[in-house]
Amino acid sequence: MTAASDRLLRRLEWQVLRRLDGRLQGGHRTVWRGVGIDFADLRAYTPEDDVRHIDWNVTARMDEPFVRQYTEDRELTAWLVLDRSASMRVGGGDAPGKESVLTELAICLARLLSQHGNRVGAILYDNRHQRVIPPRAGRNQILRLAHELDRPVPADAHGATTDLAAMLRLAATTSRRRSLFLVLSDFIGEPGWERALTLLAHRHEVVAVRIVDPAELRLPDLGLVVIEDAETGEQLLVDTGDPLLRRRFRAQAREREAALDGAVTRAGAVAHRVTTDTDLVDALVGMVHRSRRRPR
Repeated sequence: MTAASDRLLRRLEWQVLRRLDGRLQGGHRTVWRGVGIDFADLRAYTPEDDVRHIDWNVTARMDEPFVRQYTEDRELTAWLVLDRSASMRVGGGDAPGKESVLTELAICLARLLSQHGNRVGAILYDNRHQRVIPPRAGRNQILRLAHELDRPVPADAHGATTDLAAMLRLAATTSRRRSLFLVLSDFIGEPGWERALTLLAHRHEVVAVRIVDPAELRLPDLGLVVIEDAETGEQLLVDTGDPLLRRRFRAQAREREAALDGAVTRAGAVAHRVTTDTDLVDALVGMVHRSRRRPR
């Protein structure tokens, strides 16, 4: 592995992971609940639950079905599904771009998940080039991921809207064993990916992390600017000084965010949003806490 990937990992270990000590979990438990042997909690039954997990004693007392949850203490296999499409290269300036945040977040997640012998793999995806890193444990695996993310995406990957459904189908066919999938993407692409996400979440535990640039939520007043679609190359002259335009942009952004969150949740995945101006420590703590509270 290159010296650059080692420097990147060391920097993140010092600046981010060191600050997480004591804020996420105990010394020997994973932060993801699943099938295991140690009882963790009870919750009301939902139609998607395995009937074998129903606690009949509690069900009889409460007069409604309850299921038992367990802490997953066996080795975990985790996959990072990383969107490297053209739209992820938007941003920068005073704040990191989406691609930079994806890289650092992916490395931090891989480092956290690889603790205690858990195996981590990755799928690096754009429309024309896919790279699968088989799951392994250990620091060398994290360095390999950092090295792969440091390599530029080939130029011929541009010119088409991201096929998110194909990315999710690739993830579903990569692992036959039940695993944890963390999908890191801005979810900007061709519509119709919801069914592929539903199929992935039906067999695996799925966490969808949407990486968003603040400019995608609130249009800044920059006067007349030319806006270009990063994936198709289409250009449009826009007067960002128009207050009516900015209000409509904010309203549409709110509707789009709500629709995306709803689609991910209906598919059976956990939805998170990380903006490029968010502190990575706060983002990671929020992701873990929200995933812990998710009904299963």
